[in-house]
Amino acid sequence: MVKICCIGAGYVGGPTMAVIALKCPDIEVAVVDISVPRINAWNSDQLPIYEPGLEDIVKQCRGKNLFFSTDVEKHVREADIVFVSVNTPTKTTGLGAGKAADLTYWESAARMIADVSVSDKIVVEKSTVPVKTAEAIEKILMHNSKGIKFQILSNPEFLAEGTAIADLFNPDRVLIGGRETPEGFKAVQTLKEVYANWVPEDQIITTNLWSAELSKLAANAFLAQRISSVNAMSALCESTGADVTQVSYAVGTDSRIGSKFLNASVGFGGSCFQKDILNLVYICQCNGLPEVAEYWKQVIKINDYQKNRFVNRVVSSMFNTVSNKKVAILGFAFKKDTGDTRETPAIDVCKGLLGDKAQISIYDPQVTEEQIQRDLSMKKFDWDHPLHLQPMSPTTVKQVSVTWDAYEATKDAHAVCVLTEWDEFKALDYQKIYDNMQKPAFIFDGRNVLNVDKLREIGFIVYSIGKPLDAWLKDMPAFV
Repeated sequence: MVKICCIGAGYVGGPTMAVIALKCPDIEVAVVDISVPRINAWNSDQLPIYEPGLEDIVKQCRGKNLFFSTDVEKHVREADIVFVSVNTPTKTTGLGAGKAADLTYWESAARMIADVSVSDKIVVEKSTVPVKTAEAIEKILMHNSKGIKFQILSNPEFLAEGTAIADLFNPDRVLIGGRETPEGFKAVQTLKEVYANWVPEDQIITTNLWSAELSKLAANAFLAQRISSVNAMSALCESTGADVTQVSYAVGTDSRIGSKFLNASVGFGGSCFQKDILNLVYICQCNGLPEVAEYWKQVIKINDYQKNRFVNRVVSSMFNTVSNKKVAILGFAFKKDTGDTRETPAIDVCKGLLGDKAQISIYDPQVTEEQIQRDLSMKKFDWDHPLHLQPMSPTTVKQVSVTWDAYEATKDAHAVCVLTEWDEFKALDYQKIYDNMQKPAFIFDGRNVLNVDKLREIGFIVYSIGKPLDAWLKDMPAFV
């Protein structure tokens, strides 16, 4: 029986290995992590991450050919293929701080694999890593190999949170990069045969190592660039009276462009986009390509601008102050159908409002109060380190309350900000919400999910990103 071990039981490792176990009953899959609470959660009825469809698969396979364990060395030693899906945070100090990827966890994983291995192995990069990481890992493994042969492959993930299981079942493509040597080709073929259990062969792309590593960064950069492009247009739409949804629809019907990732919003979040673009910027700078670096840096700048613009619009609309005013935040996750808050725009919006001394009440159906308080008190990029290396007891932000009910969050509020596009927010009783709010009652729709006309009929003053401005808002210029 082929044995696979995945180091790292997070958003990538857990779902990916669960689907491999389901689709390949002849393969034994072990997911290992040094975090005891995380592994305990994977072995319980309350999984550590929320992803539609994941729970059913885990329950179906767990204990049969899918195992979650903290005995990292044992499972690595026994494995034929080792996936490495550890954190690659952005460096906060030293060379490349604020841009370069910190490969500390990757390096320690590689050294551990070399130490415990007693048989040849295929080592697969599953984390998002900078170009040429494979070469560094290869050197560590070769110099510590004790005669054991290792083949390094790059197999980047292209999952979208909220649809990860569907993405794994029916991927656009599976990308495998390896060395262009007889041993490298053989290793690529071995991994290809795993995926071929359910992925059509013509959707499994093979490349050299560097192309696979760069393809992941490029894909995320292109997607983020589309979001920043439509968000830049949304600012112009508001100034000219155009409607960004009409503009993006017209643009998206062009078959050369397509309609995906053209929804204007308060900004993009998630664990990959910003981190990968910063990493791309750093690689370009290191390779003497400052103009290319500047080009990609602008995608991040527009995203930051969009979040700042939203906060400025909230404050300026409410007589240029939100001091001691209750602002309800609906949605804290970076997108719907996930509890993930990494780099969520809600963090920057809340911090901006707190800076003007607002009283904030937050409701999100999947994010805990502990997580929200942690996010609002953590330094930038700290989130991307394993939980046990994050600040132990973040200071509670006293101006923030978290509720498990949207009506409680909005009661007596001066304003409501919709920051995640959860479907349930469309179905709320906004007449009831209006009746229980301070007047004038404001709604700032950061995701363009609400029916603006109906809200205005009720009596709300509404701001919707990229839409023609309410007469009230035109008289209250947004200070930038």
